[in-house]
Amino acid sequence: QVQLVESGGGLVQAGGSLRLSCAASGRTSSRYAMGWFRQAPGKEREFVAAINWSGGSTGYVDSVEGRFTISRDNAKNTVYLQMNSLKPEDTAVYYCAAVRSLGNYYSKSVTEYDYWGQGTQVTVSS
Repeated sequence: QVQLVESGGGLVQAGGSLRLSCAASGRTSSRYAMGWFRQAPGKEREFVAAINWSGGSTGYVDSVEGRFTISRDNAKNTVYLQMNSLKPEDTAVYYCAAVRSLGNYYSKSVTEYDYWGQGTQVTVSS
């Protein structure tokens, strides 16, 4: 079992920045790919960014490409999402998720992740 706890959300003006963190505990000796997802009111949860276990392979949804950066520090069992040039449409609850994996694998699919955090609210005002 892996427990995930997100932090770093908040209220920011359009054009501003936030850095989300996701701290993992529990069975962290296994190798996990990590993903960030978000869910706005009345919408389905959607993929934002993902990273493989070593940090050498990443992927993003088109709408955040060039503005968001996912990274990880395995020594600290923490994954980050640096969000720059935020837009009102980025407003959502952001979730991190983990799936056991090896190599360069990561997933963009909600259904493939085994462990989820409780979410952190990000609100971008115009």
